[in-house]
Amino acid sequence: MTTTLTDRYLTATLRSVPAPRREEIATELRASIADMIEGRTADGHDAATAERDVLNELGDPAQLAARYADRRLQLIGPAYYLAWQRLLIVLLSIVPAIVGVVMGVVTATTSDNPGNAIGAGVSTAINVAMHIAFWVTLVFAVLERLGTPLNLPEWNVDQLPDEPTERVISLTDACAAIVFLVLTIAFLPWQQFQTVIGDGERLPILDPALWTSWIPVFLAVLVASIGLEIAKYRARRWTWPLVGVNAALNLAFAVPAIWLLRDDRLLNPAFVDRFAWLRDGGLDIVARISVVVIIVVTVWDVVDSVIKARRAAR
Repeated sequence: MTTTLTDRYLTATLRSVPAPRREEIATELRASIADMIEGRTADGHDAATAERDVLNELGDPAQLAARYADRRLQLIGPAYYLAWQRLLIVLLSIVPAIVGVVMGVVTATTSDNPGNAIGAGVSTAINVAMHIAFWVTLVFAVLERLGTPLNLPEWNVDQLPDEPTERVISLTDACAAIVFLVLTIAFLPWQQFQTVIGDGERLPILDPALWTSWIPVFLAVLVASIGLEIAKYRARRWTWPLVGVNAALNLAFAVPAIWLLRDDRLLNPAFVDRFAWLRDGGLDIVARISVVVIIVVTVWDVVDSVIKARRAAR
């Protein structure tokens, strides 16, 4: 479906206004834009050029939406708010997750109680998110008080998304997914050669025998998943072929992982023997919880991709 600059401008504006008022505002705004374009073409301007000039004159859709919704952009200040908001969203969507995963892995491999790894990772991620929010907000508040210009490029229609926002795979989402996959890939050899337990003993978490069987398969699936994320970003939406590839990759990872967990073949026997709580029934609990988590995540990811593909197809 071909969309005009006006269609894209309306989509970018309406996504930030209350749903009950969207139809009313869309009608009013479209009529205003048409009148302004007609006025310029009556003066001899080219229609396409007139449309671009009108939309540039209206300005950033986010600011126009705030005026329609009577929402004041003043947490930091109108001149700084959108830059602060966009930077904060990018940082909070990537940094806490990465730091939390790293801390969880370190705790699991260096502590006498790896069960604390999840709590350590979550608490670290929350602390990092709070620090990011505080310091970024403080920096922007100081910049505003000092009257420091941001010198950001002036908004123009070239910054409009090509299609409605709900159909676009954002760069932030793609980068976050790829970073997570890269960390997972790096963890597999790292746990084999760099894991330190208690008194400094190096002890792999996963069974070393899997390097000749299933770990290469997991690595191949993870690398293919990175390719899928790149393909999604280039396509800018979920398509049915991508949904099929995503489901196949999910199953290729989940099925052997569940099978290995059920047969107690995933973890290194020497690693299990190192911890009394694993030997005394903890391994079975970990396996059951892991199987449930894998199933839930796999089903959710596949269903989510199907929903987004159907939405994009419309």
